[in-house]
Amino acid sequence: MIRAYIAHKVLIIIAEVKIGAEYNEDSKRSLDWKEHIRLRPGMYIGKLGDGTAPDDGIYVLMKEVIDNCIDEHTMGYGKQVEISIQDKTVTIRDFGRGIPLGKIVDVVSKINTGAKYDSKAFQKSVGLNGVGTKAVNALSDDFEVTAYREGKQKSASFKRGQLIQETKESKTTEPNGTLVVFTPDATIFKNYHFIYEYIESQLWNYCYLNAGLTIHFNDKKYISKNGLLDLLERKTNPDELRYPIIHLKGEDIEIAISHNNDYGEDIFSFVNGQFTTQGGTHQQAFREAYVKVIRDFYKKDYEASDVRTSIVAAVSVRVQEPVFESQTKTKLGSQNVADGGPSMKNFITEFLAKELDNFLHRNPAVADALKKRIEQNERERKELAGIKKLANERAKKANLHNKKLRDCRVHLNDEVPAKNKEIFISTQQNSTLFITEGDSASGSITKSRNVDTQAVFSLRGKPLNAFGLTKKVVYENEEFNLLQHALNIEDGLDGLRYNNIVIATDADVDGMHIRLLMLTFFLQFFPDLVKRGHVFVLETPLFRVRNKQKTIYCYDESEKQKAIAELGNKPEITRFKGLGEISPEEFGKFINADIKLAPVILEQGDHIQHLLEYYMGKNTPERQEFIINNLKVELDKANDTHSI
Repeated sequence: MIRAYIAHKVLIIIAEVKIGAEYNEDSKRSLDWKEHIRLRPGMYIGKLGDGTAPDDGIYVLMKEVIDNCIDEHTMGYGKQVEISIQDKTVTIRDFGRGIPLGKIVDVVSKINTGAKYDSKAFQKSVGLNGVGTKAVNALSDDFEVTAYREGKQKSASFKRGQLIQETKESKTTEPNGTLVVFTPDATIFKNYHFIYEYIESQLWNYCYLNAGLTIHFNDKKYISKNGLLDLLERKTNPDELRYPIIHLKGEDIEIAISHNNDYGEDIFSFVNGQFTTQGGTHQQAFREAYVKVIRDFYKKDYEASDVRTSIVAAVSVRVQEPVFESQTKTKLGSQNVADGGPSMKNFITEFLAKELDNFLHRNPAVADALKKRIEQNERERKELAGIKKLANERAKKANLHNKKLRDCRVHLNDEVPAKNKEIFISTQQNSTLFITEGDSASGSITKSRNVDTQAVFSLRGKPLNAFGLTKKVVYENEEFNLLQHALNIEDGLDGLRYNNIVIATDADVDGMHIRLLMLTFFLQFFPDLVKRGHVFVLETPLFRVRNKQKTIYCYDESEKQKAIAELGNKPEITRFKGLGEISPEEFGKFINADIKLAPVILEQGDHIQHLLEYYMGKNTPERQEFIINNLKVELDKANDTHSI
């Protein structure tokens, strides 16, 4: 089925002719650079999206411009970057050398033009293929670039990649650097909006990886003095760390490591300042090298999972001309550190074998705490072994005899074909699992979903409150066990089958409760799903307001009142209390082109166990006061029926 789907998509992409049309020389068509980018944006920036996911296209556009600023800083030019967003227009100013004035148009509008082909000028930069700013230009409604260089300046403005105006060189008192102003094209990024938490997270990463760099974003300042040590301190709760963070630095490599009480592995990996969200050879090399060094130090053949469970780590490397698996640079491919140099695996192994081994010998208290964490993981794994075997057998049997999972055809970690890789990867990024309550809701979604990329998992009743429970309950509870098998996350996120996990519950008190219980399950046992931006809440309309000429769907009371005013003459108003009340024909609008997803975001400083204790633990005076102060507001939002 998957092969047939791939072949079908490839034929559409290559031929681009209607069935029955004559195929000859006249069918061939050559596209200029901007037309090709606009026709196939996924090849250049991954998925499009509306801004609800951290890898959506609007953030990739920002990253492509900022990467150039960072490359200038890395080469020793410019210590700050200024960024602002006003009315969906992004402004980015660096203080590097500035684009050579005579090349300002070519650099942003001519494919394979740029300074980074000269490895002497940009030894270890992120963007080497001369595509980034061209994609930003082509996919922006308005794009303007200004270069300041040695007392002179020059600007060029474009609209959707088409040159509108090019100024002559003129004198300036502005310091050297480059200014880029762009507005993403709303015809491509439909209904988009920026979520500042995503942007701030990326800006912090730039600062952690570039000592001495200062970034200003909408009047807020970002700077890091201690690199990856600062990163882990912000990402973790010091009270939950089993030992102080181990911070190791060498030439072209930096690593920070600790263990906490969370399940799974939490590893942040970077190449030349680029956050590789999908890992790659450097992250896998670290995982393997870390296990080897630990085994050698303690002279015991520990299971790899026992060594890495509950690890929180960051690894950053700098290499010449990095090879990424796609233009979006989220996964590092096969890589030597330099021409004729060691493999990535040997490079990281040799570094850890020396530096981590030395650190553990010099810090026996840390070495002892680390050993206790590993041995605790070992005991828990052995205690679960028998339960897991029975649970896996139940899951296999259940897959044959129940209909809890209506699967899709393409999954996140399906094997990628050699041809049209970028397009297939873009399809994988849209793979989605809807978690629904009851048969009526799952039935509506199943009938209206995109069977290529959207799957449905139906819950039976309310899930268990998982707060404070051990992972044993995941295998003993049938709902949890089947869900983790559907997601394929029993042994970590490497095999995750869906990029987007969407909780789809009714817009009432019971639906809100189920939503909170599902979030508790993920945060308690699989926190990486939330930390890496895979978990969302489906927003569906609360009201339908219509007359004979027009139908308007409203997501809150204010939208309903506007719709009533617009339609007038006492329109028909329907309040949707449950997903099952929305017909499959209508539902198709809300889970496909017009889907609205609210991402589940852990803000900087949020610590999982503290959050769960506060909201899902035993009643406390603080939580009771919070509920009393907020209950009326939330009930009005969820059950506003009085004005209908």
